[in-house]
Amino acid sequence: MSTEMDAEQPLPPWRPLLTAARKREGRLPGGRWLQLATLSVDGYPRVRTLVFRDWSAAATLDLLTDARSEKCLEIERTPEVELCWLFRKAREQFRLRGTATMISPTGDSVDLDQHWKRLPASGRSVWAWPPPGDPFDPQGPWPQEVSDDSATPEHLRLLRISLHLVEQLDLKPHPHLRRLWTSSRQWQEQRINP
Repeated sequence: MSTEMDAEQPLPPWRPLLTAARKREGRLPGGRWLQLATLSVDGYPRVRTLVFRDWSAAATLDLLTDARSEKCLEIERTPEVELCWLFRKAREQFRLRGTATMISPTGDSVDLDQHWKRLPASGRSVWAWPPPGDPFDPQGPWPQEVSDDSATPEHLRLLRISLHLVEQLDLKPHPHLRRLWTSSRQWQEQRINP
């Protein structure tokens, strides 16, 4: 997916920096985890951890989510979101601001189906669990795996975030290095105080 799109669009200058920070994390699962901030229906901020899946364009990233969760309603009401991606070993933080859209199995679902098929059987299992946020029922169902040939669940959503602001904080140098890029300035780097 990302290779076709990236061949058409030049990579923004922050992408190689983010990729290098991810590589320094090695195989640690935390290197794929990022925090998503949304605005709740009652006006409070909400933060959740999601797993990075792929780049669908030079400045657009993909995550997966459950349509039964509150964040989907929040994003439908206020699609502007911010992500925070902390790379502990690299000692770098990226804050990514953008506009989120959700792709459902009934919409243009080719990319969603591809993401579903790439998940391991244990990763697909969470979409066979009861709705998130409902009262806990120990009877479940709580499968540990979902087979490779299972259909894409109706409540699976591809959360695609088109970025318009990226900020990096590198904690290694003294003073710390803080940089900002915006799509409105054609991703030109601006150094700002840490």
